[in-house]
Amino acid sequence: MYLEIVSPEATLFSANVDSVVVPGINGEFEMLENHAPIVSLLGEGMVKVRVHSQEHKSFDELPDVIVPSANDAKVLTLNIQSGTIEMKDNKVIVLAD
Repeated sequence: MYLEIVSPEATLFSANVDSVVVPGINGEFEMLENHAPIVSLLGEGMVKVRVHSQEHKSFDELPDVIVPSANDAKVLTLNIQSGTIEMKDNKVIVLAD
């Protein structure tokens, strides 16, 4: 599935990914390929992205706010204060504050 993470300042991340875990306002939830369409509000917490590989771009080229997990090199993390997520047709868009 394709993921875009967008902040008010810029597009922070865009690539094909295996999964994304987000902090919903009623708790954390995960989306995988072919997930049902959804629109949801996000609360404060951590967005966790499992990437296929590092082919899309080097970790050195990622914005400072997106950090590789210390436990798993294929997981990228981003702390957010709030936001919105939409998934439709295997495309996920996270609007993050």
